[in-house]
Amino acid sequence: MLKKRIIPCLDIKDGRVVKGVNFVELRDAGDPVESAKEYNDLGADELVFLDITATKEKRKTLAKLVEKVAAQVFIPLTVGGGIRTVEDMQFILRAGADKVSINSAAVKNPDLVREGALKFGSQCIVGAVDAAKRDSGAGWEIFVHGGSKETGIDLIEWVKELEKLGAGEILLTSINSDGTKDGFDLEMLKAVTDAVNIPVIASGGAGSIQHFIDVFKKTGADAALAASIFHFGEIAIRDVKSELVKAEIPVRIEKRK
Repeated sequence: MLKKRIIPCLDIKDGRVVKGVNFVELRDAGDPVESAKEYNDLGADELVFLDITATKEKRKTLAKLVEKVAAQVFIPLTVGGGIRTVEDMQFILRAGADKVSINSAAVKNPDLVREGALKFGSQCIVGAVDAAKRDSGAGWEIFVHGGSKETGIDLIEWVKELEKLGAGEILLTSINSDGTKDGFDLEMLKAVTDAVNIPVIASGGAGSIQHFIDVFKKTGADAALAASIFHFGEIAIRDVKSELVKAEIPVRIEKRK
């Protein structure tokens, strides 16, 4: 059985790590380069770097900052935000990223996913999806532009399309659960993991170690991503992994300096 991954997320705004609730009310959570180095040393399996305002501000990802972060980590680094073309992907990969995360641009131009997968390999392409429960309660709808713009697109149909286009994995964020610390959206995650055959990263709602146990026991998630509980020192990654081992969930335990 493949080992489950624990992934901290650095949401970047104005060159700083920020964290909010339901994608709003952002507060400062530190320096991204220092945070990246610390997570590398504390047992994170991977790191996600999201320039959360790049798309809305119609600018490219902060490549110089990506270079600085990449120089501090020896674990896979996924970078997203403002990536609109294959050239943008190449730019970010050359800056030191191992994978690129595409969200709004993929919705606008689905062929971008296919083109990126053909040029760099599916393992480099992460289909990032922000979704919320429909007002009717029937299923979920995806949102773009940092969760601020509804699309009318059905979540399950879209993740299946991303897989067909060549995305190597899905980074699925529940807008309803984001920052609440009430737990991952297990219903949504199970629906998505049942619908696709590529790895799914669960994002949004982590508030306790039990939440990590639940997401791996009750859904087919391959990885769990969290931000504020790690950024503000509420839970240590090593403690999460220790409890996952006790729950007989396979994780990678490495001794790092």
